[in-house]
Amino acid sequence: MIITISGTPGSGKSTAAEMLAKKLKAERIYVGGIRRELAREKGLTLQELNQYAAQHPETDVDVDKKAAAKARELAKKEAIVIVEGRTQFHFLPESIKIYMKVNPEEGARRIWKDLQNKTTQEKRNEGNIPSFEAMKKRIYEREAEDAARYKKYYDLDHRDESHYDLVIDTTDITPQQVVEKISSFIAQKIEAQA
Repeated sequence: MIITISGTPGSGKSTAAEMLAKKLKAERIYVGGIRRELAREKGLTLQELNQYAAQHPETDVDVDKKAAAKARELAKKEAIVIVEGRTQFHFLPESIKIYMKVNPEEGARRIWKDLQNKTTQEKRNEGNIPSFEAMKKRIYEREAEDAARYKKYYDLDHRDESHYDLVIDTTDITPQQVVEKISSFIAQKIEAQA
């Protein structure tokens, strides 16, 4: 079984994917982490990589294809694989597709809070974001940049909720509640297939 998790910045995708992987004893593939590492290798921030990616499709397409191939390979050996990436639902149509969304202000607040931790700041590789207001602006820009690239390279809008099997608004719920909703949904899917 493959579960794909997509969603908006700050919706808690990574937190939910990590918690779910532990709960389900699943393998996890984090496409955002792969792209952040690619940015570091090129000496870029994530924002700079996204701008570079507008003219270099391989930074999205190659990463997405490799992640999907790795997920399928792992799924042959593991019972469950969780793939966290905005477009992975497209590359893995056989997956259970989860979309997590959050009010943009709350998403910005969560990311801003994370960035106050030096270790998290380095891990996220967001670049210099001097204020909460700048963080909010950057989230809107990033969403627009990502949407434009996905439209150009894949002819899809990852924000179209009709692509997904389950949509969760995480604005007012805890990560534990998110994981519980996803777990319940997966259990229902498994039961329906039995």
